[in-house]
Amino acid sequence: MGQNIRDCEKTQIAVLPPIFGIEFIVALVGNLFALWLLFTREKRNWHTGVVLSCNLAISDLLYVLTLPLLTVYYSLEKHWVFGEAACKIERFLFTCNLYGSIFFIMAISVNRCVALTCPFFTRSRVEPVHAKLVSVIIWIIVGVISCPVLKFASVFKNSNNRNNTACVSIHNIHENAHFIYKIFLAVFGCLIPFLVTFTSYFVVIRVAWKNVSITALEKRKIAILVTSVVVLYALSFVPYHVFQIYHFYLKGQNQSICWVYNIYQVFKGMASLSMCIHPVLYTALFDSIRVACCGKSPEDNNSIEMRK
Repeated sequence: MGQNIRDCEKTQIAVLPPIFGIEFIVALVGNLFALWLLFTREKRNWHTGVVLSCNLAISDLLYVLTLPLLTVYYSLEKHWVFGEAACKIERFLFTCNLYGSIFFIMAISVNRCVALTCPFFTRSRVEPVHAKLVSVIIWIIVGVISCPVLKFASVFKNSNNRNNTACVSIHNIHENAHFIYKIFLAVFGCLIPFLVTFTSYFVVIRVAWKNVSITALEKRKIAILVTSVVVLYALSFVPYHVFQIYHFYLKGQNQSICWVYNIYQVFKGMASLSMCIHPVLYTALFDSIRVACCGKSPEDNNSIEMRK
């Protein structure tokens, strides 16, 4: 049974402003700190892992700068005061960051898998220039698949909400095309990278735990990395896509179910939460960041860093 969308928006308006506000502070500080350490502590060791992680941090920062706009938008009960161009750019950057994060995490996982399973090939054949080339390809792919957002996103006067100007991902005239586009993003931008990432980490865990030459410190770093990725997918990427598609399907049927809409909005905030978790990924990848945050472990003097 359909429900009044205005009633459904009450939870969204109450929940998203504090979520986006906290995420802005944590993600900005965390990613700037990570970038600073990458450029200072790791500047002489720009192996493939550093290159990919640097691009991941840049992707986060491009979007984190739009979070204050969203905080204001939802604090004003969904009244967009920044103009249509800013609305389109915000939605475009959100899409770029979301799928840029997913693809760079996939690249990092494949990179780690290859490094563990084919260490001699990695040391002799894989160079930072290859990671830079992969990064360029990812940015091109993400930019291309995000471009339709610039067409779909728009602002309009919402007569059901005290004539507030809303910034929306889609207006009614493009609903069918937009739904197909969202399915494409869910499959190409989430499901396929999801399968590649978890296949890679399954291999990583299997090889690492059987390899007696890998130290306990290195195994802990792998465990942190895998756990972080599992948390990212379990709490943000997968449920966000599932409930997003279900919501837009119901919308195409002229239905509104509050619990679906509310869960979709919560997971939209959780998808942005990935920007706060990415610095945890860096702690698993680089000794310089882990030491800066946690201090130097006695095992550091005896361990050999697994380069990607």
